[in-house]
Amino acid sequence: MSQKVLVAGTGISGIAAAKLLLAKGGEVVLYDGNENLDEEKLKKNFDEDAKVTVVLGELKRTDLLGVELVIVSPGIPLDAPFTAVVDEAGLPIWGEIQLAFHCAKGRLAAITGTNGKTTTTALTGEIMKSFYDSVFVVGNIGDPYTAHALETTDESVTVAEVSSFQLETIMDFRPNVSAILNITPDHLDRHKTMDCYIQVKEGITKNQKEEDTCVLNYDDPVLREFGEKLKCHVVYFSSRQTLKEGYYLQDDCIVYNDGSKVTEIVNIGDLKLLGRHNHENVMAAVAIGMNMGVPLQKIQETVKKFEAVEHRIEFVMERFGVKYYNDSKGTNPDAAMQAIKAMPGPTLLIAGGYDKHSEFDDWIESFDGKVRYLVLIGQTRDKIAECAKRHGFTDIMYAEDLLEAVQVCASYANPGDNVLLSPACASWGQFKNFEERGRKFKEYVRGL
Repeated sequence: MSQKVLVAGTGISGIAAAKLLLAKGGEVVLYDGNENLDEEKLKKNFDEDAKVTVVLGELKRTDLLGVELVIVSPGIPLDAPFTAVVDEAGLPIWGEIQLAFHCAKGRLAAITGTNGKTTTTALTGEIMKSFYDSVFVVGNIGDPYTAHALETTDESVTVAEVSSFQLETIMDFRPNVSAILNITPDHLDRHKTMDCYIQVKEGITKNQKEEDTCVLNYDDPVLREFGEKLKCHVVYFSSRQTLKEGYYLQDDCIVYNDGSKVTEIVNIGDLKLLGRHNHENVMAAVAIGMNMGVPLQKIQETVKKFEAVEHRIEFVMERFGVKYYNDSKGTNPDAAMQAIKAMPGPTLLIAGGYDKHSEFDDWIESFDGKVRYLVLIGQTRDKIAECAKRHGFTDIMYAEDLLEAVQVCASYANPGDNVLLSPACASWGQFKNFEERGRKFKEYVRGL
Protein backbone atom coordinates (compact mmCIF):
# COMPACT_ATOMS: atom_id res chain seq x y z
CA MET A 1 0.00 0.00 0.00
CA SER A 2 2.92 2.35 -0.66
CA GLN A 3 0.93 4.43 -3.15
CA LYS A 4 -0.80 7.79 -2.80
CA VAL A 5 -4.36 7.31 -1.50
CA LEU A 6 -7.23 9.73 -0.97
CA VAL A 7 -9.15 9.07 2.27
CA ALA A 8 -12.62 10.66 2.32
CA GLY A 9 -13.98 11.46 5.77
CA THR A 10 -12.18 12.80 8.84
CA GLY A 11 -14.10 10.93 11.55
CA ILE A 12 -12.84 7.91 13.51
CA SER A 13 -12.90 5.60 10.45
CA GLY A 14 -11.15 8.07 8.16
CA ILE A 15 -8.34 8.85 10.61
CA ALA A 16 -7.81 5.14 11.36
CA ALA A 17 -7.66 4.33 7.64
CA ALA A 18 -5.17 7.15 7.04
CA LYS A 19 -2.93 5.94 9.90
CA LEU A 20 -3.00 2.40 8.49
CA LEU A 21 -1.98 3.63 5.03
CA LEU A 22 0.86 5.72 6.49
CA ALA A 23 2.07 2.72 8.52
CA LYS A 24 2.20 0.73 5.26
CA GLY A 25 4.43 3.39 3.69
CA GLY A 26 1.72 5.22 1.76
CA GLU A 27 1.00 8.89 1.21
CA VAL A 28 -2.43 10.25 2.19
CA VAL A 29 -4.68 12.99 0.85
CA LEU A 30 -7.20 13.46 3.68
CA TYR A 31 -10.43 14.90 2.25
CA ASP A 32 -13.61 16.25 3.81
CA GLY A 33 -16.43 18.17 2.12
CA ASN A 34 -16.82 20.41 5.19
CA GLU A 35 -14.66 23.43 4.37
CA ASN A 36 -15.05 24.81 7.92
CA LEU A 37 -12.95 22.08 9.56
CA ASP A 38 -9.62 23.06 11.12
CA GLU A 39 -6.79 21.76 8.92
CA GLU A 40 -4.14 22.10 11.64
CA LYS A 41 -6.30 20.27 14.16
CA LEU A 42 -6.77 17.39 11.70
CA LYS A 43 -3.00 17.16 11.12
CA LYS A 44 -2.47 16.74 14.88
CA ASN A 45 -3.86 13.19 14.52
CA PHE A 46 -0.58 12.26 12.77
CA ASP A 47 3.18 12.53 13.34
CA GLU A 48 4.71 15.87 12.31
CA ASP A 49 6.59 14.37 9.36
CA ALA A 50 3.64 12.22 8.16
CA LYS A 51 2.94 12.39 4.43
CA VAL A 52 -0.57 13.87 4.80
CA THR A 53 -2.17 16.60 2.70
CA VAL A 54 -5.54 17.95 3.86
CA VAL A 55 -8.17 19.02 1.29
CA LEU A 56 -11.44 20.62 2.50
CA GLY A 57 -14.56 21.72 0.63
CA GLU A 58 -14.96 21.01 -3.07
CA LEU A 59 -12.72 18.27 -4.49
CA LYS A 60 -10.98 19.26 -7.70
CA ARG A 61 -9.48 17.01 -10.33
CA THR A 62 -6.03 18.49 -9.54
CA ASP A 63 -6.36 17.21 -5.94
CA LEU A 64 -6.24 13.69 -7.38
CA LEU A 65 -2.87 14.06 -9.11
CA GLY A 66 -0.83 10.90 -8.36
CA VAL A 67 -3.73 9.32 -6.39
CA GLU A 68 -4.21 5.63 -7.21
CA LEU A 69 -6.99 4.62 -4.82
CA VAL A 70 -9.84 6.24 -2.85
CA ILE A 71 -10.99 5.04 0.60
CA VAL A 72 -14.44 6.22 1.70
CA SER A 73 -15.65 6.29 5.31
CA PRO A 74 -18.95 4.43 5.85
CA GLY A 75 -20.89 7.60 6.68
CA ILE A 76 -20.34 9.04 3.20
CA PRO A 77 -22.94 8.04 0.57
CA LEU A 78 -21.61 6.89 -2.79
CA ASP A 79 -23.59 9.60 -4.56
CA ALA A 80 -21.85 12.42 -2.64
CA PRO A 81 -20.74 15.19 -5.03
CA PHE A 82 -17.00 14.43 -4.80
CA THR A 83 -17.49 10.85 -6.09
CA ALA A 84 -18.32 12.23 -9.57
CA VAL A 85 -14.79 13.68 -9.70
CA VAL A 86 -13.34 10.35 -8.53
CA ASP A 87 -15.36 8.41 -11.14
CA GLU A 88 -14.24 10.80 -13.86
CA ALA A 89 -10.63 10.12 -12.91
CA GLY A 90 -11.34 6.37 -13.15
CA LEU A 91 -10.10 5.63 -9.62
CA PRO A 92 -11.20 2.53 -7.65
CA ILE A 93 -13.20 3.19 -4.47
CA TRP A 94 -12.70 0.96 -1.44
CA GLY A 95 -14.46 1.09 1.90
CA GLU A 96 -12.62 1.19 5.20
CA ILE A 97 -13.34 -2.50 5.97
CA GLN A 98 -12.06 -3.53 2.54
CA LEU A 99 -8.76 -1.74 3.27
CA ALA A 100 -8.54 -3.40 6.71
CA PHE A 101 -9.27 -6.85 5.27
CA HIS A 102 -6.57 -6.33 2.63
CA CYS A 103 -4.00 -5.64 5.39
CA ALA A 104 -5.16 -8.02 8.14
CA LYS A 105 -4.16 -11.61 8.93
CA GLY A 106 -5.85 -14.53 10.65
CA ARG A 107 -9.49 -15.61 10.55
CA LEU A 108 -12.54 -13.36 10.36
CA ALA A 109 -16.16 -13.63 11.55
CA ALA A 110 -18.36 -10.82 10.18
CA ILE A 111 -21.86 -10.01 11.44
CA THR A 112 -24.53 -7.89 9.78
CA GLY A 113 -28.31 -7.46 9.95
CA THR A 114 -30.73 -4.63 10.64
CA ASN A 115 -30.93 -5.28 14.39
CA GLY A 116 -28.97 -7.17 17.02
CA LYS A 117 -25.53 -6.72 15.42
CA THR A 118 -23.78 -5.10 18.37
CA THR A 119 -25.07 -7.54 21.00
CA THR A 120 -24.23 -10.52 18.78
CA THR A 121 -20.79 -9.12 17.93
CA ALA A 122 -19.97 -8.39 21.58
CA LEU A 123 -21.10 -11.87 22.68
CA THR A 124 -19.26 -13.55 19.79
CA GLY A 125 -16.14 -11.61 20.79
CA GLU A 126 -16.42 -12.90 24.36
CA ILE A 127 -16.91 -16.47 23.08
CA MET A 128 -13.72 -16.16 20.98
CA LYS A 129 -11.76 -14.70 23.90
CA SER A 130 -12.75 -17.67 26.06
CA PHE A 131 -10.67 -19.94 23.80
CA TYR A 132 -8.30 -17.93 21.57
CA ASP A 133 -5.39 -15.77 22.77
CA SER A 134 -5.46 -13.11 20.04
CA VAL A 135 -8.96 -11.70 19.45
CA PHE A 136 -10.02 -8.35 17.98
CA VAL A 137 -13.60 -7.06 18.13
CA VAL A 138 -13.99 -4.30 15.54
CA GLY A 139 -16.28 -2.40 13.18
CA ASN A 140 -19.51 -0.61 13.95
CA ILE A 141 -19.19 -1.71 17.58
CA GLY A 142 -16.63 1.03 18.28
CA ASP A 143 -13.08 0.41 17.07
CA PRO A 144 -12.54 0.65 13.30
CA TYR A 145 -11.19 -2.54 11.71
CA THR A 146 -8.36 -0.44 10.23
CA ALA A 147 -7.19 0.55 13.73
CA HIS A 148 -6.23 -3.08 14.52
CA ALA A 149 -5.54 -4.68 11.13
CA LEU A 150 -1.75 -4.47 11.50
CA GLU A 151 -1.86 -5.99 15.01
CA THR A 152 -3.40 -9.22 13.71
CA THR A 153 -1.32 -12.35 13.12
CA ASP A 154 -1.98 -15.66 11.38
CA GLU A 155 -3.27 -16.98 14.74
CA SER A 156 -5.66 -14.04 15.33
CA VAL A 157 -9.44 -14.16 15.23
CA THR A 158 -11.26 -10.95 14.31
CA VAL A 159 -14.96 -10.43 14.97
CA ALA A 160 -16.41 -7.54 12.95
CA GLU A 161 -19.78 -5.81 13.16
CA VAL A 162 -20.48 -4.72 9.60
CA SER A 163 -23.12 -2.20 8.46
CA SER A 164 -24.84 -1.89 5.10
CA PHE A 165 -22.88 1.34 4.56
CA GLN A 166 -19.62 -0.60 4.88
CA LEU A 167 -20.80 -3.45 2.64
CA GLU A 168 -21.47 -1.06 -0.24
CA THR A 169 -17.73 -0.73 -0.88
CA ILE A 170 -16.23 -4.21 -0.46
CA MET A 171 -14.18 -5.91 -3.20
CA ASP A 172 -12.64 -9.22 -2.05
CA PHE A 173 -13.74 -8.97 1.62
CA ARG A 174 -14.24 -12.60 2.65
CA PRO A 175 -15.18 -13.75 6.17
CA ASN A 176 -14.57 -17.36 7.20
CA VAL A 177 -17.93 -17.17 8.95
CA SER A 178 -20.56 -14.55 8.08
CA ALA A 179 -23.91 -13.96 9.75
CA ILE A 180 -27.00 -12.06 8.61
CA LEU A 181 -29.28 -11.76 11.63
CA ASN A 182 -32.39 -10.24 10.01
CA ILE A 183 -33.42 -7.73 7.35
CA THR A 184 -36.16 -5.17 8.00
CA PRO A 185 -36.61 -1.66 6.50
CA ASP A 186 -33.87 0.76 7.56
CA HIS A 187 -31.62 3.42 6.03
CA LEU A 188 -33.95 3.80 3.06
CA ASP A 189 -32.94 7.48 2.97
CA ARG A 190 -29.57 6.17 1.73
CA HIS A 191 -30.32 2.88 -0.04
CA LYS A 192 -33.58 4.21 -1.63
CA THR A 193 -35.28 0.82 -2.11
CA MET A 194 -35.74 -2.27 0.06
CA ASP A 195 -34.36 -4.46 -2.76
CA CYS A 196 -31.16 -2.43 -2.84
CA TYR A 197 -30.82 -2.63 0.97
CA ILE A 198 -31.32 -6.43 0.92
CA GLN A 199 -28.78 -6.83 -1.88
CA VAL A 200 -26.16 -4.82 0.03
CA LYS A 201 -26.68 -6.87 3.22
CA GLU A 202 -26.46 -10.17 1.34
CA GLY A 203 -23.20 -8.95 -0.20
CA ILE A 204 -21.38 -10.04 2.99
CA THR A 205 -21.33 -13.56 1.47
CA LYS A 206 -20.36 -12.68 -2.10
CA ASN A 207 -16.73 -13.84 -1.85
CA GLN A 208 -17.31 -16.81 0.46
CA LYS A 209 -16.31 -20.25 -0.81
CA GLU A 210 -17.54 -23.79 -0.06
CA GLU A 211 -15.27 -24.14 2.98
CA ASP A 212 -16.75 -20.95 4.55
CA THR A 213 -19.95 -20.68 6.62
CA CYS A 214 -22.93 -18.34 6.63
CA VAL A 215 -25.27 -18.16 9.64
CA LEU A 216 -28.83 -17.11 8.74
CA ASN A 217 -32.15 -16.44 10.48
CA TYR A 218 -34.59 -19.13 9.29
CA ASP A 219 -37.57 -17.05 10.46
CA ASP A 220 -36.72 -14.29 7.97
CA PRO A 221 -38.27 -15.42 4.63
CA VAL A 222 -35.81 -13.35 2.59
CA LEU A 223 -32.82 -14.98 4.32
CA ARG A 224 -34.30 -18.48 4.28
CA GLU A 225 -34.67 -18.25 0.50
CA PHE A 226 -31.24 -16.62 0.15
CA GLY A 227 -29.61 -19.52 2.02
CA GLU A 228 -30.76 -21.96 -0.66
CA LYS A 229 -28.66 -20.10 -3.27
CA LEU A 230 -25.38 -19.98 -1.36
CA LYS A 231 -22.40 -22.16 -2.24
CA CYS A 232 -20.86 -21.86 1.24
CA HIS A 233 -22.02 -24.00 4.21
CA VAL A 234 -25.29 -22.55 5.59
CA VAL A 235 -26.35 -22.79 9.25
CA TYR A 236 -29.84 -21.65 10.28
CA PHE A 237 -31.23 -20.53 13.63
CA SER A 238 -34.88 -20.03 14.61
CA SER A 239 -36.75 -18.79 17.67
CA ARG A 240 -40.12 -19.92 16.26
CA GLN A 241 -39.68 -23.26 14.51
CA THR A 242 -38.15 -26.68 15.13
CA LEU A 243 -35.36 -27.24 12.59
CA LYS A 244 -34.20 -30.55 11.14
CA GLU A 245 -30.74 -29.07 11.35
CA GLY A 246 -29.64 -25.89 13.13
CA TYR A 247 -30.22 -23.92 16.35
CA TYR A 248 -33.69 -23.37 17.78
CA LEU A 249 -35.81 -22.99 20.91
CA GLN A 250 -37.20 -26.18 22.42
CA ASP A 251 -39.43 -25.27 25.36
CA ASP A 252 -37.13 -22.98 27.38
CA CYS A 253 -33.86 -24.26 25.94
CA ILE A 254 -31.70 -23.23 23.03
CA VAL A 255 -30.69 -26.50 21.35
CA TYR A 256 -28.61 -27.59 18.36
CA ASN A 257 -29.73 -30.32 15.99
CA ASP A 258 -26.81 -31.58 13.86
CA GLY A 259 -29.16 -33.71 11.76
CA SER A 260 -28.82 -36.83 13.90
CA LYS A 261 -28.90 -35.75 17.54
CA VAL A 262 -30.14 -32.76 19.57
CA THR A 263 -27.73 -31.09 22.02
CA GLU A 264 -28.90 -28.69 24.73
CA ILE A 265 -26.92 -25.44 24.62
CA VAL A 266 -28.43 -23.25 27.35
CA ASN A 267 -31.69 -22.69 29.26
CA ILE A 268 -32.99 -19.17 28.49
CA GLY A 269 -33.68 -18.77 32.23
CA ASP A 270 -29.89 -18.83 32.75
CA LEU A 271 -29.35 -15.90 30.35
CA LYS A 272 -29.00 -12.28 31.48
CA LEU A 273 -30.44 -10.99 28.18
CA LEU A 274 -34.15 -10.12 27.92
CA GLY A 275 -36.44 -10.95 24.99
CA ARG A 276 -36.89 -13.37 22.09
CA HIS A 277 -34.71 -11.24 19.79
CA ASN A 278 -31.84 -11.67 22.25
CA HIS A 279 -32.36 -15.45 22.25
CA GLU A 280 -31.84 -15.20 18.47
CA ASN A 281 -28.68 -13.15 19.02
CA VAL A 282 -27.39 -15.85 21.37
CA MET A 283 -28.15 -18.59 18.82
CA ALA A 284 -26.27 -16.68 16.11
CA ALA A 285 -23.25 -16.10 18.37
CA VAL A 286 -23.21 -19.77 19.43
CA ALA A 287 -23.40 -20.87 15.78
CA ILE A 288 -20.51 -18.57 14.84
CA GLY A 289 -18.46 -19.77 17.82
CA MET A 290 -18.97 -23.46 17.05
CA ASN A 291 -18.10 -22.90 13.39
CA MET A 292 -14.94 -21.03 14.42
CA GLY A 293 -13.81 -24.01 16.49
CA VAL A 294 -14.66 -22.93 20.04
CA PRO A 295 -15.53 -25.92 22.31
CA LEU A 296 -19.18 -26.09 23.38
CA GLN A 297 -18.36 -25.95 27.11
CA LYS A 298 -16.51 -22.63 26.67
CA ILE A 299 -19.46 -21.24 24.71
CA GLN A 300 -21.97 -22.34 27.37
CA GLU A 301 -19.96 -20.73 30.17
CA THR A 302 -19.65 -17.47 28.23
CA VAL A 303 -23.31 -17.03 27.23
CA LYS A 304 -24.47 -17.51 30.84
CA LYS A 305 -22.15 -14.72 32.08
CA PHE A 306 -22.82 -12.24 29.27
CA GLU A 307 -24.79 -9.08 30.17
CA ALA A 308 -26.69 -6.64 27.93
CA VAL A 309 -24.53 -4.24 25.96
CA GLU A 310 -24.87 -0.54 26.86
CA HIS A 311 -27.86 1.15 25.13
CA ARG A 312 -29.52 -2.20 24.20
CA ILE A 313 -32.45 -2.70 26.61
CA GLU A 314 -29.99 -1.79 29.36
CA PHE A 315 -31.45 -1.71 32.89
CA VAL A 316 -30.61 1.69 34.41
CA MET A 317 -32.25 1.73 37.86
CA GLU A 318 -35.45 1.25 39.85
CA ARG A 319 -37.06 4.30 41.50
CA PHE A 320 -40.27 4.17 43.58
CA GLY A 321 -41.06 0.76 42.06
CA VAL A 322 -40.58 2.00 38.47
CA LYS A 323 -37.84 0.39 36.34
CA TYR A 324 -35.98 2.46 33.74
CA TYR A 325 -34.48 0.92 30.59
CA ASN A 326 -32.13 2.50 28.05
CA ASP A 327 -32.61 1.18 24.50
CA SER A 328 -31.14 4.17 22.67
CA LYS A 329 -29.84 1.72 20.03
CA GLY A 330 -33.47 1.18 18.99
CA THR A 331 -32.89 3.47 16.02
CA ASN A 332 -35.56 1.94 13.74
CA PRO A 333 -39.11 0.66 14.29
CA ASP A 334 -38.20 -3.03 14.15
CA ALA A 335 -35.50 -2.71 16.84
CA ALA A 336 -37.88 -0.68 18.99
CA MET A 337 -40.57 -3.37 18.59
CA GLN A 338 -38.19 -5.94 20.11
CA ALA A 339 -37.61 -3.71 23.13
CA ILE A 340 -41.35 -3.30 23.75
CA LYS A 341 -41.84 -7.07 23.50
CA ALA A 342 -39.04 -7.59 26.04
CA MET A 343 -40.61 -5.29 28.66
CA PRO A 344 -41.93 -7.28 31.64
CA GLY A 345 -45.07 -5.13 32.17
CA PRO A 346 -46.89 -1.81 31.54
CA THR A 347 -44.56 0.68 29.85
CA LEU A 348 -44.18 4.42 29.32
CA LEU A 349 -42.31 4.76 26.04
CA ILE A 350 -40.08 7.66 24.98
CA ALA A 351 -39.70 7.81 21.19
CA GLY A 352 -38.94 10.08 18.23
CA GLY A 353 -35.87 11.66 16.67
CA TYR A 354 -34.33 12.09 13.22
CA ASP A 355 -36.47 11.03 10.24
CA LYS A 356 -34.92 8.14 8.26
CA HIS A 357 -38.14 7.81 6.21
CA SER A 358 -39.29 4.83 8.27
CA GLU A 359 -42.91 3.70 8.56
CA PHE A 360 -44.23 3.29 12.11
CA ASP A 361 -47.45 1.25 11.63
CA ASP A 362 -46.14 -2.19 12.68
CA TRP A 363 -44.32 -0.64 15.63
CA ILE A 364 -47.51 1.05 16.90
CA GLU A 365 -49.41 -2.24 16.45
CA SER A 366 -46.78 -3.98 18.62
CA PHE A 367 -47.80 -1.83 21.63
CA ASP A 368 -50.56 -4.43 22.10
CA GLY A 369 -51.95 -2.95 25.34
CA LYS A 370 -48.48 -2.85 26.94
CA VAL A 371 -47.66 0.84 26.29
CA ARG A 372 -49.54 3.13 28.71
CA TYR A 373 -48.18 6.44 27.42
CA LEU A 374 -46.17 7.42 24.37
CA VAL A 375 -43.95 10.46 25.04
CA LEU A 376 -42.63 11.97 21.81
CA ILE A 377 -39.61 14.15 21.07
CA GLY A 378 -37.67 15.22 17.99
CA GLN A 379 -38.27 15.76 14.28
CA THR A 380 -40.59 12.76 13.83
CA ARG A 381 -42.98 13.41 16.72
CA ASP A 382 -45.88 14.70 14.59
CA LYS A 383 -45.46 11.87 12.05
CA ILE A 384 -45.47 9.26 14.84
CA ALA A 385 -48.43 10.89 16.64
CA GLU A 386 -50.53 10.87 13.44
CA CYS A 387 -49.64 7.22 12.80
CA ALA A 388 -50.51 6.24 16.40
CA LYS A 389 -53.92 7.97 16.19
CA ARG A 390 -54.69 6.14 12.92
CA HIS A 391 -54.19 2.90 14.85
CA GLY A 392 -56.40 4.05 17.72
CA PHE A 393 -53.60 4.87 20.18
CA THR A 394 -54.23 8.31 21.73
CA ASP A 395 -52.34 8.32 25.05
CA ILE A 396 -49.68 10.62 23.58
CA MET A 397 -47.68 13.44 25.16
CA TYR A 398 -45.09 15.76 23.62
CA ALA A 399 -41.86 16.83 25.34
CA GLU A 400 -39.46 19.53 24.16
CA ASP A 401 -36.40 17.39 24.82
CA LEU A 402 -35.21 14.16 26.43
CA LEU A 403 -34.88 15.68 29.90
CA GLU A 404 -38.51 16.80 29.87
CA ALA A 405 -39.57 13.38 28.53
CA VAL A 406 -37.86 11.63 31.46
CA GLN A 407 -39.51 14.01 33.94
CA VAL A 408 -42.96 13.49 32.35
CA CYS A 409 -42.58 9.71 32.57
CA ALA A 410 -41.46 9.90 36.20
CA SER A 411 -44.60 11.94 37.00
CA TYR A 412 -47.04 9.59 35.27
CA ALA A 413 -45.49 6.17 36.09
CA ASN A 414 -47.02 3.90 38.74
CA PRO A 415 -45.14 1.32 40.83
CA GLY A 416 -44.70 -1.79 38.65
CA ASP A 417 -44.39 0.28 35.44
CA ASN A 418 -41.36 0.45 33.16
CA VAL A 419 -40.00 3.58 31.50
CA LEU A 420 -38.33 2.72 28.20
CA LEU A 421 -36.24 4.92 25.91
CA SER A 422 -36.52 3.13 22.56
CA PRO A 423 -36.90 5.91 20.00
CA ALA A 424 -37.48 3.97 16.72
CA CYS A 425 -35.50 6.81 15.11
CA ALA A 426 -31.91 7.96 14.72
CA SER A 427 -30.46 10.45 17.22
CA TRP A 428 -29.05 13.02 14.78
CA GLY A 429 -30.27 16.57 15.17
CA GLN A 430 -30.57 16.43 18.94
CA PHE A 431 -27.51 14.26 19.69
CA LYS A 432 -24.21 13.33 18.04
CA ASN A 433 -25.10 9.63 18.08
CA PHE A 434 -27.25 7.04 19.88
CA GLU A 435 -24.51 6.58 22.54
CA GLU A 436 -24.73 10.23 23.60
CA ARG A 437 -28.55 9.99 23.68
CA GLY A 438 -28.37 6.87 25.87
CA ARG A 439 -25.81 8.37 28.25
CA LYS A 440 -27.94 11.53 28.64
CA PHE A 441 -31.03 9.41 29.37
CA LYS A 442 -29.17 7.57 32.14
CA GLU A 443 -27.87 10.85 33.54
CA TYR A 444 -31.40 12.34 33.60
CA VAL A 445 -32.90 9.21 35.20
CA ARG A 446 -30.24 9.11 37.93
CA GLY A 447 -30.76 12.85 38.53
CA LEU A 448 -34.52 12.53 39.15
